[in-house]
Amino acid sequence: MDKKRVAIIGVTGSVGQEFVHSLHNHPWFEVTQIAASERSAGKKYLDAIRDSDGIVAWDVGGEIPEYIKDMPVLKVDELDTSQLDLVFSAVESEAARDIETKMAADVPVISTSSAYRYEDDVPILIPGINDEQAELLDVQKKNRNWKGWVAPLPNCTTTGLAITLKPLLEKYGAKKVLMTSMQAISGGGRSGVSAMGIMDNIIPYIPKEEEKVRIETRKILGKLKDGKIEDADIKVSCTCTRVPVIDGHTESVFVETEKRIDPIAAKKTYEEYNKSISVVGLPSAPKDYYVFHEDPTRPQPRMEREVGGGMTTTIGRVEKEELFENGLKYMLFSHNKKMGSAKGAVLLAEMLYKKGKI
Repeated sequence: MDKKRVAIIGVTGSVGQEFVHSLHNHPWFEVTQIAASERSAGKKYLDAIRDSDGIVAWDVGGEIPEYIKDMPVLKVDELDTSQLDLVFSAVESEAARDIETKMAADVPVISTSSAYRYEDDVPILIPGINDEQAELLDVQKKNRNWKGWVAPLPNCTTTGLAITLKPLLEKYGAKKVLMTSMQAISGGGRSGVSAMGIMDNIIPYIPKEEEKVRIETRKILGKLKDGKIEDADIKVSCTCTRVPVIDGHTESVFVETEKRIDPIAAKKTYEEYNKSISVVGLPSAPKDYYVFHEDPTRPQPRMEREVGGGMTTTIGRVEKEELFENGLKYMLFSHNKKMGSAKGAVLLAEMLYKKGKI
């Protein structure tokens, strides 16, 4: 089949590089245009990611894909949207709003930024979790008189929480959630956390993170009714911390449910959801959407981050929570740079392509 033509904006940054890697030899999408800041524009990609000493700053690991090395980096204004079917936005600054607005006027945009997450006509999509909310994209196009739309990913901390709550909400009716995150330093971007600040340390506060998790979790798990999302009736409280782990977010979760639940029932629920998950067959989907551990020492970031190519959500330490009449507690691991970022965005594009939205 003819591949869809895609562009990556913010291609030289850490998330942009993840997009470059995730789209290498993709069966459905082909990167035909790339853009970055004016500092990088006009250079070949390989030269654009060199630092001031001339050293190539490639953050992803492995070899830089050949297809991208000599591709010219454009200014955003130089992108030819008439020759594109989709734009991936990896813009890490406040410029994201203006850039994504301009692009969506002509072509669909999938974004890792928060610029549009909290708009009423914009769904925050996680493939396999709230696919039905994708229908809101048509409402968004009509509301804004756009040819395209904007579909943002959630905050990477929200991703693992929403993924693990979905089956429990569907079957047992989750009412209250208490969560403490232990987030990797890569979640702060290249300059987000200093080495001296994180070594031998835990940073107990990440600006705006807790508010994002509270708002996004309820929106993602809500229902689409009459062209609007009705937030899930769940109370969410969280404490978000930064820990000296390179990649991957670990979260400790307490859930109060409407119906009686126990660890055995929870495990069966995740196993059933694994079999029926809608992402089966998509190119970037993992073999197992969920992995459930009996070993009380799991999940651990170093052991889980390569499972399913970083796209599997790992669950462990599932125990009855006596604080609630009907309650469960568990630990989860979700890869912030894979499922929670560019590779998750590619999976979303695959889901929307399958639905005929791209």
